Amino acid sequence: MSTHRLKSSTVMILIAILAVINQWIFLLVILGLTIGGLYEFFYMIKKKGIPIYSYVGIFIGVLIPASIYTHFELTKNWELLFIVLAFLLILLLQFARKDNSNAIVGLSTTLFGILYVSWFFSFLIKIRFLLPSVEGEKLLAFILLVTKSGDIGALVIGSRFGKHPLLPRVSPNKTIEGILGALTFSILFALLFRAFLPRAPQLSLLHVALMGAFFGGVGQLGDISESLMKRDCNVKDSGKLLPGLGGVLDTIDSLLFSAPAFYLYMSSVLNTLPFVTSAF
Repeated sequence: MSTHRLKSSTVMILIAILAVINQWIFLLVILGLTIGGLYEFFYMIKKKGIPIYSYVGIFIGVLIPASIYTHFELTKNWELLFIVLAFLLILLLQFARKDNSNAIVGLSTTLFGILYVSWFFSFLIKIRFLLPSVEGEKLLAFILLVTKSGDIGALVIGSRFGKHPLLPRVSPNKTIEGILGALTFSILFALLFRAFLPRAPQLSLLHVALMGAFFGGVGQLGDISESLMKRDCNVKDSGKLLPGLGGVLDTIDSLLFSAPAFYLYMSSVLNTLPFVTSAF
């Protein structure tokens, strides 16, 4: 591990710990990473010459996690209305453009960026408030540990033992050994932090291990998906904000897939566990 990567990783770990235990820091981190992730996504798309509406996309993208955090909703799933409004606003802006070439691509890509970065990432907020107080913090910590340990396992095992390419057309550096390392680390961390799950004694070791494998695997799918986008945009890293780690999008890509999956799964599990009530 390079010095830059080690320093950036240390800083991000400290920020994550503070965000888990403090709600205001949590909100600021979520908003900051959402803005950074959207900016990097739209910047990559612009390099392909696609006419997008990045500032409108970032503005709408910030409103989604902010509304979820403050429980502001006119209807259930209020964040979906933001996405509809975003589409209508972008459509109106397109009417004002002199050049209508690639209009469909621009509209679709801008909306996709909002969904992919802002909405998916905002599920961390839903996880944080799925249970009251400390229990919600434990749930958030669990999915962060399982997902990011998978990233570490993929890096450590893949760089040391990786010999068989996974998807060379998408990401030449990813290997089958790296994916196996990711799954192994995710399973180990899921078992180590099993107590963070509600009513943990009711969940068998096999159940928790399968959870680690599944959510770790979903996280790696998120990482590979972002690699596909970078490959298409002909960029190595989504940005340079975090030396040694790349950009914001490179850092949160695995969480963009694992957080929604974990929220939906735990919402279902909590309904089957006695004496457990949701706070969201």
